[in-house]
Amino acid sequence: MDNSQVKAHPTSKGLLAIFWLYVLVPLVWGVSNTITQAM
Repeated sequence: MDNSQVKAHPTSKGLLAIFWLYVLVPLVWGVSNTITQAM
């Protein structure tokens, strides 16, 4: 079942990865900047 769903919707998985990149990259960037300023 899972394999057929992934093959049917390859773009949704790519969009999900791009979405997480857009969410996590600025978050990690902000945290690292805060840590370097604190040090």
